[in-house]
Order: sequence, then C-alpha cells, then structure tokens
Amino acid sequence: MDAETEHILERVREYHRAREEKEFVPGVTPVQPSGAALDASDRVALVEAALGLRIAAGPSTQRFERDFARYFGLRKAHMTNSGSSANLLALTSLTSHTLGKDKLRTGDEVITVAAGFPTTVNPIIQNGLIPVFVDVELGTYNTTAERVLAAVGPRTKAIMIAHALGNPYPVADVAAIAAEHGLYLIEDNCDAVGSYHRGRLTGTFGDLATTSFYPAHHITTGEGGCVLTRSPALARIVEQLRDWGRDCWCEPGKDNTCFKRFDYQLGTLPHGYDHKYIFTHLGYNLKATDIQAALGVSQLSRLDSFGKARRANWQRMHDGLAGVPGLLLPRATEHSDPSWFGFALTVTPEAPFTRRGLEDFLGSRKIGTRRLFGGNLTRHPAYQGRDYRVVGELTNSDIITEHTLWVGVHPSLTDEMIDHVAGSIREFAGSGH
Repeated sequence: MDAETEHILERVREYHRAREEKEFVPGVTPVQPSGAALDASDRVALVEAALGLRIAAGPSTQRFERDFARYFGLRKAHMTNSGSSANLLALTSLTSHTLGKDKLRTGDEVITVAAGFPTTVNPIIQNGLIPVFVDVELGTYNTTAERVLAAVGPRTKAIMIAHALGNPYPVADVAAIAAEHGLYLIEDNCDAVGSYHRGRLTGTFGDLATTSFYPAHHITTGEGGCVLTRSPALARIVEQLRDWGRDCWCEPGKDNTCFKRFDYQLGTLPHGYDHKYIFTHLGYNLKATDIQAALGVSQLSRLDSFGKARRANWQRMHDGLAGVPGLLLPRATEHSDPSWFGFALTVTPEAPFTRRGLEDFLGSRKIGTRRLFGGNLTRHPAYQGRDYRVVGELTNSDIITEHTLWVGVHPSLTDEMIDHVAGSIREFAGSGH
C-alpha cells in the first residue's frame, strides 16, 4: 500500500471515530430491531476497495467466497446480489437439464413452511413447482421432522425450509428424511449464520445452503447473499445460472482460463465458437460487486464475536422477561445453539392486552418491532389462486399472524438498551392494558 493510500485510510479511521454513536437516552434514542454492526475497519475496507475502482466482482469476491466456504467446511460458495437471489439460484439449480433424471420437473413438490419469508417460497412457484406447506411450533417457530415426514408424497422431490430467527429447525432429522426418500434439501440459512445443531453449523446439512448479507443479518455487505454447497456439480450449475447462464467459468476481466476458448463445440454452434458466449442455461446476472465483497471480508473476521453478542443479548432479554404474564417466550429447538436473529414474543390467549397494544406501546418508546415476517403466507394476496398443497392444519401459523412480534438482539445493542426493552415490556404487561 502506498503512502498516499495509507494517509487517506487513516483519515477514514479518524472520520469514523468522530462519528461514533452518542450516549443512549431511553425513550429518545431509537432501539432498532435489526441493524448492521459496522466499525472503522468496515469503513476502511469499503473506501480501500473504492480507491482501487474494483467496481465488478474481483479479488475481494474471490477471497470472500473462499473464506466463507472454508468457514462452513464446504466446497464452494458463490456470492450473489441478495439472499433472495441466492434462494432463486439454489432452487433453480435443481431444475437443470444437466442433472438428468434427478432434476426437478414442472409439477414436482417442494416441502416448506407456511410461516416465514416469501423468498423461501417464491422460487418454488417461479420454477413451476408446487409448494407443500406445513405448520410450525409456537416458541421455536420451526416445523418438526414429523410434520415434514407427513408431507412427503409421490411427487415430493425436495425440501426447502428456513431456520427461523436464527433458531435451527431439526435439520439433522429432516436431512435423514431427505436421504431416506431421495429428496434434495435446501437450507435457507439467511437468518442463522453461525448457529449450531447437534454440534454442526447450520448450512452444512443440505445439498445447498443460502445466506443473506442484508444489513439485518449476521454479517452484511449492504445488499448481498451466497449459495454454498459441497457438490462440485451443483456449484457449477449455480455459477452458470448466476453468470448469465453461460458455460464459461472465467472470472470477470479474465480470458481463456481453460486454454480452450476457441476449441469447444456445444449445441449446434460451429466448432470454435467463443466459449465466453456459449450459454448452457437460462440464467441471470445475479453477481455482487467487489466493493460489497470487501465489506464482507471485513465483517467475516468478526462473525464469531457477533454470534457471541447475539447469544448474550438474547439470554439477557430472556432473563429480563422471565415470568411476565401473557407472553410466550421463545426457546431453542432441542440440540441447538442458535445465533439468534431476533427475540420472538407471542401474546397468549389469557393476556389482558393485545399484540397491537404492545407494538404501539413499544413504538411510543422508540423501540422497534417486527412481525414474524409474513405470518401465514397462504393468506397473502400474492398466493391467492396459486397451486399449492397444505398438510395438516396451519393453526400455529395463524396464531403467529395475529399474535407474534419480535424485538432485536443484534450486536449493536448495549446491555442498557436490552434492559430498557425488557423493562418496557414488563411494565406494559403488568399495567393491566
């Protein structure tokens, strides 16, 4: 690094220190339910990448993909422009003609949950497949292996489920069901990076895993996501789909990595047609930029400390709300060590207050809340008239729709902020609203 660049970056560090957050004032300073934990090293990483004018995918992207795959102990990671794109790529890869008889075909079924975020479900519909919805448990907000097994039918070909608010679903048992019935398993790990189930990181049980790097998530690149797999064949398909559908695997700005650029014959093209412009899939351009990846590299170095803070904040919130009447507190699924995304609260039937009342009270104190995403997705306008199947009742998904919200436990929250949130909830619940 030259002296001029180092001088600029030192000024960036000074700038960051001068803008550090001021003292927390309860009821005045907003307590957000989610948010990125950004420090001086992140700001420096962004500026350094910008100074290098690395505006497309490049060295930082390659480093991030390598390091992120290594974190999970998986073969390949492909960075994308969002977690939603990662989900689309993961599911679409299973429809590839290169999988032969094992590919998913129009009308095949994919088991998922009704209570969640739409980007887990939308790729199923977008690929002409049929979602099969199952219910979840209150408290863990995840489905069970028994519900998944009951949903397996003659046309079931895959399972695609998200770990809810960082809390793993019983993914080891679900993976065993997938293996027994010859099903693909996609782990939507967008809310659970760094969570463990039976001693293994979530995201390592399925054929494919996805992550999101939106600011609300465990690490951020602003916008961004990733698809991970241990399968070289699936990784190759994901890369092709992400990169316009082209057969070539050259990095941006590189030519003739294979030394056969003008020596291929594919489809009915003439021999020697430029490999950079041979397309084997109906793909997209869903790549991220090197500036995003530079932030990701910086954030990844602190992922474990972020997880430690999330766990501590969740436990402090849980301790602060123990015994509060009218509220069902969250719990970890059995054999799990979650890196919590949020702290869910469900207002119970005997409560003398409503979810909306609690929501409004917290809002009056500048405490942000969120619903458990879409609640029962089958009740949304986007899914009316769609072809799907429901196995069992969606009773708990409906309860979540009406009575559940969550508050933050992200690393930027201090002990004082957590105590303020817990104290406000306790005050409201005890005031006879």
